[in-house]
Amino acid sequence: MTALEVVIMAAGKGTRMKSSMPKVLHRLAGKALVQHVIDTARSLQARQTIVITGHGAPQVEAALQQANPGDRLHFARQMPQLGTGHAVQQTVPLLSDDAVVVVLSGDVPLTQADTLQALVDACAGQHLALLTIAFDDPTGYGRIVRNPEGQVQAIVEHKDASDAQRAIREVYSGIMAVPAKLLKPWLARLDNHNAQQEYYLTDVVKFAVADGVLVVGHQIDDPAQVAGVNSPTQLAELERVFQLRQAQALMQEGVRIIDPARLDVRGSLQCAQDVEIDVNCIFQGQVSLGQGVKIGANCVIANCTIAAGAVIHPFTHIDGEQLGVAVGEGALVGPFARLRPGAQLGEEVHIGNFVEVKNATLARGSKANHLAYLGDATVGERVNFGAGSITANYDGANKHRTVIEADVHVGSNCVLVAPVTLGAGGTVGGGSTITKSTEPGALSVARGKQVSIANYKRPVKAPK
Repeated sequence: MTALEVVIMAAGKGTRMKSSMPKVLHRLAGKALVQHVIDTARSLQARQTIVITGHGAPQVEAALQQANPGDRLHFARQMPQLGTGHAVQQTVPLLSDDAVVVVLSGDVPLTQADTLQALVDACAGQHLALLTIAFDDPTGYGRIVRNPEGQVQAIVEHKDASDAQRAIREVYSGIMAVPAKLLKPWLARLDNHNAQQEYYLTDVVKFAVADGVLVVGHQIDDPAQVAGVNSPTQLAELERVFQLRQAQALMQEGVRIIDPARLDVRGSLQCAQDVEIDVNCIFQGQVSLGQGVKIGANCVIANCTIAAGAVIHPFTHIDGEQLGVAVGEGALVGPFARLRPGAQLGEEVHIGNFVEVKNATLARGSKANHLAYLGDATVGERVNFGAGSITANYDGANKHRTVIEADVHVGSNCVLVAPVTLGAGGTVGGGSTITKSTEPGALSVARGKQVSIANYKRPVKAPK
């Protein structure tokens, strides 16, 4: 099997992005543009991936090292930036003579692995293979010039092309596969005798022709796979292309999506049968939805596992971050609920409107239906947690845990000052502040005695 080495050009400034951030770090579907390309290279099982950096190189390299720990990721600096050929020249000391080199662009995020594999197959370890596409309007792209027999003879950049050459619709995508043992001497022969005074990588085509190496054009018909990002407008356009394809793939698996144009998947979304997703939902990180799960409109759900039959009502925000969130079978969450890292909901748990749960477990059948906070708590089965009640888990320096045993009823507007345990079957009267653990089955009331003053007159404003 031919060894693959991937070179990703990511040195450009991206002036039209009008941003202080290097262009390749702008995000599509929640992930840096260049990270999409790296992930594709990884799926090809490349022996190594070399990212060419330039503008903002320290920022780009630091971001990619953090996002790809332990990966075989290498960097080559292009300073200054003198064209695509000059960029790839910087990788020569890192390339192995026995490898096929796949050259990609860090701002072209949607190229598919099977497309690149087909290009590598066309290279066959001995040819120069170019990924091409035909555009109705090829303005700005290098044209593929073929001889009468249809063999590729050259790539001519738009600014250097004649009127006849500009009429050619087939263009070069910027992606090629070539044996390193051929590429290295060709790179050494590049010059900058052109309108831009840059070293064009595309000039290797004329060297291949001169050396009798077959140049193969592998043409595709999907423009999104070769579309680059040069402006916020183009970034937004590719975002919608990517998201629509995500939605279509989910629907092909049986997911019911109310409006595919209003779905955002910024990570991995796994769905079992009969899942329903309403409009304007965002899924981030790793999300798994069990059979028959229903997601209401305008939800943001990240790093969460939702078991079969659960219903997430509209405007709910779930973000598990590193600890994750788990929602049990048949649970009801929302609307306007928030589940934070470490929230673990058992079967048939109800979390209602304006309830926040953080680093807390709720066992089967427990309910917190209104305006409540459960943080750093362990809640047993069938507990009812009243409206306006909270666990006061922070003493200003440390977090403490609240334990609420099975069948406890906590009235409205109660404060449970941790660490505290409420014994099984107990009741806490509304408006109580509980600072000591309670016995099982006990009624606990901790509030000021009500005082009523008859015929009370409220103060009035003094005359001016």
